[in-house]
Amino acid sequence: MEKKSATGMRRVINATGYSLRGLKTAWQNEAAFRQELALMLLLLPLGLWLGETGMERALLVLPCFMVLICELFNSAIEAVVDRVGLEHHPLSGAAKDIGSAAVFISLGAVMVVWALILYR
Repeated sequence: MEKKSATGMRRVINATGYSLRGLKTAWQNEAAFRQELALMLLLLPLGLWLGETGMERALLVLPCFMVLICELFNSAIEAVVDRVGLEHHPLSGAAKDIGSAAVFISLGAVMVVWALILYR
């Protein structure tokens, strides 16, 4: 029997619940997510205050969200790899390392954007 998918507002409500559950799981299980969220909560108001135009404010704030998004993807990759098997495999290590590299590059983007905008 085919399972009927939710549609309309029910689908939106369900998706919101899944997203909030994912954020809660990341908060509870991922120290890096908590640290990056704390950094974002410091940088967000600072970026809104330091940016002189709407474009500058957006450019200071958006890379902070990018870090959190990359960290969530990295955590998801790690969870899937660990679910498949805990034995060492070169592809498992590569997947985890590449996810970590995405977070690293996103943190670098924050630094570059902030430096370019704030260095006047």
